[in-house]
Amino acid sequence: MLRTGTQPLLSRPMVLLGVTSLASMTSFYLLVPIVPLYAASGGSGETGAGLSTGVTMLATVLMELVMPALLARYGYRAGMALGVLLLGLPPALLVLSSALPMVLATSLARGAGLAIVVVVGPAMVAELAPAQRRGEALGAYGVAVGIPAILGLPTGLWLVPLIGYGPVFLAGTGLALLALIGIPGLPARAAPVEQHGGVLRALRHAGLARPAVVFAAITTAAGVLLTFLPLAVPAGSPGTAATALLAHSCAMPLARWAAGRYGDRHGQSVLLVPAVIAAVVGMAGIVWLDNPYAVIAGAALFGAGFGAAQNVTLVLMLARSPSSAFGRVSALWNLAYDGGMGIGAVGFGLVAGPAGYPAGFALIAAVLALALLPSWLDTRSERKPTNER
Repeated sequence: MLRTGTQPLLSRPMVLLGVTSLASMTSFYLLVPIVPLYAASGGSGETGAGLSTGVTMLATVLMELVMPALLARYGYRAGMALGVLLLGLPPALLVLSSALPMVLATSLARGAGLAIVVVVGPAMVAELAPAQRRGEALGAYGVAVGIPAILGLPTGLWLVPLIGYGPVFLAGTGLALLALIGIPGLPARAAPVEQHGGVLRALRHAGLARPAVVFAAITTAAGVLLTFLPLAVPAGSPGTAATALLAHSCAMPLARWAAGRYGDRHGQSVLLVPAVIAAVVGMAGIVWLDNPYAVIAGAALFGAGFGAAQNVTLVLMLARSPSSAFGRVSALWNLAYDGGMGIGAVGFGLVAGPAGYPAGFALIAAVLALALLPSWLDTRSERKPTNER
């Protein structure tokens, strides 16, 4: 157990939260690139592939809007249990059919479960961790929820050709249900509630809106990468997509932890612009789809920028809010995460056909570069002695 003075960084509830999140998110990430492929194989094509991710993110966003009220009423433990069940049970139904209505229905349920899990986690970490090491604690939690991406994203792509879609879907169900083991050890108490304003009302606060907008831009690009890279790589090199997603998912949690540790010591805001630059350059590298080295390096660099941005934006938003608003801030941050993912997947699915994948990835890199302006403005504002808190 790591300690600062008498305050533990990794308490028993924090460890159990990490274990629960690890199992449930491994279930989710295992199926992230598989469900779009399954929808496309069922005759829905690129539009169906994009819709499967988009519907998941839509359900996630809608659930996140009500998460502060849900946690205030039912508490962390009951909320997490519901989220795990919604993540785990629906994939078993996909064994029955690859028709688009079935895919979209299960995607809706999984999206709602994802919203619960990802909002409960950071809010609990922010409450349980010592304030002076909150960035490091959130970075460590980011590693715990980043490992599922390392394990799940490439593993699903490797398993489907070997054992088929059905067993992979059932494995996703089993992994999520394993997460129920750690839930009894989580705090049962209700989350504190801020008396004024809902989730979207927080966007009126410039100190919250700027990081949220920057993060939404990066997650839009992430939605494109995770949904369409397996479809975009040349047919003769299927291993490129799996390796690139592995590189991406390894770089992401490492960068998230490093950003948290560095930010606690030197300030979080100085990392925002470099994180966006890394994401832009990484996405630009993926344009060269015929070059596997460029694709893999680009995915890794984008993952590093994405991971750093995850921690920096979340810690900045929490630092600018009272503890009673942690649930709302977590929900807003996750809205930026999942809303961006959904917009990226659906939007790119509509333009990928006529524009082509290389041009589409170049366009996403150019749009992502626009996030440098609010990143710079936020860093500049943070340095002013009169900055808004």
